[in-house]
Amino acid sequence: MEVHLMLSWTADLTCTGATGETLWRKQRASCANVTSDQTAFIVKLTSPKATCQPGPSGNMSKDLQPTVDPTKMGLGRSIAVLTSGGDAQGMNAAVRATVRVGIYTGAKVYFVHEGYQGLVDGGENICLATWESVSMMLQLGGTVIGSARCKDFRTREGRMKAACNLVKLGITNLCVIGGDGSLTGANEFRTEWSGLLVDLVRAGKITEEEAKKSSHLNIVGIVGSIDNDFCGTDMTIGTDSALHRIIEVVDAITTTAQSHQRTFILEVMGRHCGYLALVTALACGADWVFIPEMPPDDGWENHLCRRLSDQRARGSRLNVIIVAEGAMCKDGKPITSDQIKKLVTDRLGFDTRTTVLGHVQRGGTPSAFDRILGSRMGVEAVMALLEATPDTPACVVTLSGNHAIRLPLMECVQVTKEVTAAMAQGRFDDAIKLRGKSFENNWNTYKLLAHINPPDAKSNINVAIMNIGAPCAGMNSAVRAAVRMGIIQGHSMLAVHEGFDGLAQGQIEPLTWTSVSGWTGKGGSMLGTKRTLPGKRLEEISQNIAKFNIHALVIIGGFEAYVGGLELVQAREKYEEMCIPIVVIPATVSNNVPGSDFSIGADTALNTITSTCDRIKQSAAGTKRRVFIVETMGGYCGYLATMAGLAAGADAAYIFEEKFDIKDLEANVEHMVEKMKTTVKRGLVLRNESCNSNYTTDFIFNLYSEEGKGIFDCRKNVLGHMQQGGTPTPFDRNFGTKMGAKAVLWLTDKLKECYRHGRIFANTADSACVLGMRKRALTFQPLAELKEDTDFEHRIPKTQWWLKIRPIMKILAKYDIKLDTFEHADMEHVIKKRSFLGK
Repeated sequence: MEVHLMLSWTADLTCTGATGETLWRKQRASCANVTSDQTAFIVKLTSPKATCQPGPSGNMSKDLQPTVDPTKMGLGRSIAVLTSGGDAQGMNAAVRATVRVGIYTGAKVYFVHEGYQGLVDGGENICLATWESVSMMLQLGGTVIGSARCKDFRTREGRMKAACNLVKLGITNLCVIGGDGSLTGANEFRTEWSGLLVDLVRAGKITEEEAKKSSHLNIVGIVGSIDNDFCGTDMTIGTDSALHRIIEVVDAITTTAQSHQRTFILEVMGRHCGYLALVTALACGADWVFIPEMPPDDGWENHLCRRLSDQRARGSRLNVIIVAEGAMCKDGKPITSDQIKKLVTDRLGFDTRTTVLGHVQRGGTPSAFDRILGSRMGVEAVMALLEATPDTPACVVTLSGNHAIRLPLMECVQVTKEVTAAMAQGRFDDAIKLRGKSFENNWNTYKLLAHINPPDAKSNINVAIMNIGAPCAGMNSAVRAAVRMGIIQGHSMLAVHEGFDGLAQGQIEPLTWTSVSGWTGKGGSMLGTKRTLPGKRLEEISQNIAKFNIHALVIIGGFEAYVGGLELVQAREKYEEMCIPIVVIPATVSNNVPGSDFSIGADTALNTITSTCDRIKQSAAGTKRRVFIVETMGGYCGYLATMAGLAAGADAAYIFEEKFDIKDLEANVEHMVEKMKTTVKRGLVLRNESCNSNYTTDFIFNLYSEEGKGIFDCRKNVLGHMQQGGTPTPFDRNFGTKMGAKAVLWLTDKLKECYRHGRIFANTADSACVLGMRKRALTFQPLAELKEDTDFEHRIPKTQWWLKIRPIMKILAKYDIKLDTFEHADMEHVIKKRSFLGK
């Protein structure tokens, strides 16, 4: 284990392990504001028995971080932000966050227009940013400050000009938003900075004093690329939005393809990375996907034609093939859309069309995910710059699970290059692993679901699937994946219609491979769902479990699914029929199921709210001096209100988890009044539907209306059930698919464990679990164990990760708050995570 302790310079610390060795080492303080008489110790205790005691002086402080006033961290510092390389939706969110958080810390922040070219040319290309100058940027695609490919920066002469421009403005902190090429260029710039300054002084371009003041350049990278080809991060800015564009096209093409029984071949971007193609294939249930990381086996032409024919024979009216633009055979020869079209047309005679999506994937409004990702990365980038020392390596801010982390820039670049090398050398399994856990999981799930020939041997196991609670987008993706994975395992899959009522009434029927075709793109619940809990109908439910010989149960739904599963487990003492493995898959717009950081359906609802808020803000901007009060769903859970507030640029978001009173409301109104004195004369306030029984939406609307008389007027919107509808987003389709498949694989293993004396008997706590995403992995947690972390009265988990990022929303709305509750990312290492390279 590792213990991080902040100690004074004079601290005397002795740490001994099981072997009696001293295990401490001194490290420079990683925080720029730690004074010269302080330092940081990282103490690594390598044994569970290791102890850590104060030495003779007894001087030891256990503060994880030094006490800092974040609003003064940047005083006397200057930060420049630029976007480089290909544009990506969400870059503007990162620029906006970098500017506003930089200003919040007291630093000066500069725009660098037109990427590195602007850095070289200087002049008006490098200009001071203000709080208002980044207003109304969130919903815009591309990059407002411009991007350009720059040959000049590749030369030392060009970099000298860039260095001179920065020194003259006193800029020693650079935030670069771009791909691996842009970030590599930034690191080279930093590495030779000292030499550039020497040359500039020698040439008389800058003075010795100027060189001394700018002796060191800090670099932090934010990865902006729709390709998601940068190793070390689960998602790059722009990837999710590009998937939105692709899926919109796929859904549109699907309807016309079904009408004419056509085969469609879609070519998507990604250069030498197959992420977009792979996730698109998962999200739309494609028949085949070509990606550069894993070329098809020899003889793939026969296999492809056989699979397409089998699908048609099963009653499918269309075929979809996804091709990454860098797809190739194992011998390195490219595989093109036209080549595949000719193959299918000549061999099968199918009516075949090709669509090359091109730059439409780069355009359009950024998704809610990309706005939040960009905002979080921008905040973390500023903190990393201001905490950097001359010894801190250039870092890149990335996403792992739902955590923002810092990684050494060149480690990530090195692993990214390793992928290309692995593909060139034919080490395709290594290439998949090097892309990261997320990519590898997607590939493994696709491979499992791509097999459409169920095994000849049946398992004689019946698995029932049901939806519980309110409907949400993505439920059907989970059902489809679970059904097909179950059939692949040899199980018989049963549909339970209308939730627990249907289970009690015997509304149960078999599901086949083709009966769930096309379900990934359908919103709502195809099985039908109700909020009814099983408690009052346990007798009938147990009889039907026995009647239909159900051996395992998949429950897909919201908080009711968790409580219903818990009631079934508690009924095991009385009803032996309930002693079967049970898995609950969280699916609700409210994102309030214990045991999971995310629920299926929440992303779709979040995007619905965000797009609606965009239109509302546009209306307010046109009218001027108007404030909109918007009510969101979520029950007592403030996830939707908080995240939508961050994605839409709200001024406030009222939630149940963060108590507020009339003084807070008064402060918010005063803040709005002050805002109307600036050039940004509009306001957006979100309210979670159950945040406070007295401070209702009408109350808040009336309060703002009364207090804003003569300054601004108010309007209110209650979004209602539109948040539960719509087609699922790519994230919810992909998440649902992986959750459904993983749940059935877990049940299959659990059934083997519970098979005793010729029958299934599961009565242990770990035989009934919630499958949820926790931090960086999908995990199974017993229903009973989650009771301690559940507020049953308000139907929410007691600990919720997203509360840590609420301060970001407030800071970006110009509230004077402290960052003490904000998540703090430490420097990690990407090489250690990929130790298999050395094997």
